[in-house]
Amino acid sequence: MQAHDFINNLHWTRRERFKWGVILLIGTCLVYASRTSVPLLVPTIGKEKKWTKTDSGTILSSFFWGYTTTQVLSGYVSDRIGGQRIMCIAAIGWAASTFFLPDVIRYFNGNGMVTFTRVINGAFQGMHFPSMISLTSQRLSEPERASFFSLVTSGSALGTLLTGVLGSYILDNYQWDTVFRVLGCISIGWTFVLIYYSTLLNGRPIASRQSSNTKLPVRKLITKAPFWSCVIGHACQNNCFFIILSWMPTYFHDTFPEVKGWIVNMVPWLASIPSIFIGRALSEKLLKTGYSVTATRKIIQTTCFALQAVNLLFLAGTDIPEKAIAYLTLIIAGSGFHNSAIVVNPSDLAPKHSGSVFGFMNTIGAIPGFLGVYIAGLILHYTHSWAVVFIYIFIVEIIGGTIYLMFGSGKAIL
Repeated sequence: MQAHDFINNLHWTRRERFKWGVILLIGTCLVYASRTSVPLLVPTIGKEKKWTKTDSGTILSSFFWGYTTTQVLSGYVSDRIGGQRIMCIAAIGWAASTFFLPDVIRYFNGNGMVTFTRVINGAFQGMHFPSMISLTSQRLSEPERASFFSLVTSGSALGTLLTGVLGSYILDNYQWDTVFRVLGCISIGWTFVLIYYSTLLNGRPIASRQSSNTKLPVRKLITKAPFWSCVIGHACQNNCFFIILSWMPTYFHDTFPEVKGWIVNMVPWLASIPSIFIGRALSEKLLKTGYSVTATRKIIQTTCFALQAVNLLFLAGTDIPEKAIAYLTLIIAGSGFHNSAIVVNPSDLAPKHSGSVFGFMNTIGAIPGFLGVYIAGLILHYTHSWAVVFIYIFIVEIIGGTIYLMFGSGKAIL
């Protein structure tokens, strides 16, 4: 077999690229729909179970305790045996734990088992993105990777929107456990589809086998400033995103109880979809007009940080529900630009180890998921002030934006 024929056999055809794009987009959508179901339902369940803000904060943040533990290992293994295999294992775990979560909430006294189940759900979901970026790196040529990964990660916005629309409708018309059952059933159905197509793919060799068998030079990686700027920037943006994701239903429930739940859970998240595609289009435009990858990543990521930081200050100072929704919408829109900047940066920094490096980045980047969300709960417990929470997020955003502007890079370091 000629070299170019071997490479063509490794990479997806145009038809396969479209098919896998749809599969991964839907999968990412369902991952986030599952993830955001608990924040949506916490005000209702917490009232029924008499949870305090600290209790709610613990349960909301516990997802990320598990989420941080599987990132690196799943990326490492995916680079060697194929991301689709790891993704299948992950899907079985998070889909099943979503479906059975209401049983845990109803039939176990105390919060211990609820917290434990959320940790398990987070651990399985933590395997999704590293395995997905590893799969796309193995099956796509280098020019296609960033654009494709940015596209499939837009499913995160769709999933949050799905929870906001479908979840809010179910919550208004049925019991809260129905939300988990419906999302769990859909996720299990998608898992069977993933397993079927992964079985077809498993017979083909993994792209760049020689490269992926090369040991990740961890010591070299952790001495590089661009890597840490990427990690810190990701963590600081995640601090904003995860707190907003976890606490906004409670914020509106407490501050503006007259606002309909479906408006809060749907309208702001609509903004993230066009912003993802605007960020992707702007990124491609900048590259085509001669901007370096480094400059392009910094411009797009700075847009994210600036849009979020400014509107966090506005949100901290408003007492008008319409303005609060508008500011929140712009904050979420800002997060869409993140998908075309830091999220795809591991493919720039270490194209031969993208799954592993993304796993490292997302492990540290997920720390705000449990620490930031929990701190927000503590702030509310002691100050009863949402403005203090928003100012805290603003400060972290400024730190992350400054570090990434100073040290971020789009050049390969490994």
